Amino acid sequence: MAADAVAGGRESQPTTSDETVVAGGTVVLKCQVEDPDDSSLQWSNPAQQTLYFGEKRALRDNRIQLEKSTPNELTISISDVVLSDEGEYTCSIFTMPVRTAKALVTVLGIPQKPQIFGHEQPIDEEKVARLTCRSSGSKPAAQLPWKKGNKELKDEGTEVVEDPNGKTFTVSSRVEFRVTKEDNEAEVTCTVDHESLQNYKPTAKIEPHPQYPREGEKLQLQCDGQGNPM
Repeated sequence: MAADAVAGGRESQPTTSDETVVAGGTVVLKCQVEDPDDSSLQWSNPAQQTLYFGEKRALRDNRIQLEKSTPNELTISISDVVLSDEGEYTCSIFTMPVRTAKALVTVLGIPQKPQIFGHEQPIDEEKVARLTCRSSGSKPAAQLPWKKGNKELKDEGTEVVEDPNGKTFTVSSRVEFRVTKEDNEAEVTCTVDHESLQNYKPTAKIEPHPQYPREGEKLQLQCDGQGNPM
């Protein structure tokens, strides 16, 4: 009997997973349990406010929607995610005793387009060019690699400053190089490298209409692309 009770207890343990989402995106929180033991699942936010108890909405926030509610699963989604949504979400099942599972939601701040300062005036040959690249809004702090033409340019140092919101960062990177005549009209580029931008790789799919055309029939092909920027 004791062994059965232990096994049953394990089956009543809810499970979930940590999630990472880009600010402005949608995060899905799934909680599952093998044996609900006639008890309902509940999701609560990092402030311990109940979001959903089974299929019943508990918090008035239209960004939070019910995706699936069965005795074995409670899945919700949060859209238009903001930085303050970050934290530990709790899935609970009200057995005796109450069992919980935690999901850590990490929100990535999207860095702003980088700007380069220090090239406003022409630089004489044999003088040292000092350029600074700056980007705000990243979380975690972004990397700012440099290139001159297609060659890497090593930076002289990077400064990371917390933005006024206390969550994101402004990153500044400096480069210095002695100008030669080969550098006339040379393109010096600074790129923002950040994990939030990986999600924005463009995708495209081709839809045929009709799906299975007959010989001699008119065929339309529609190409749908998604990406950021459009």
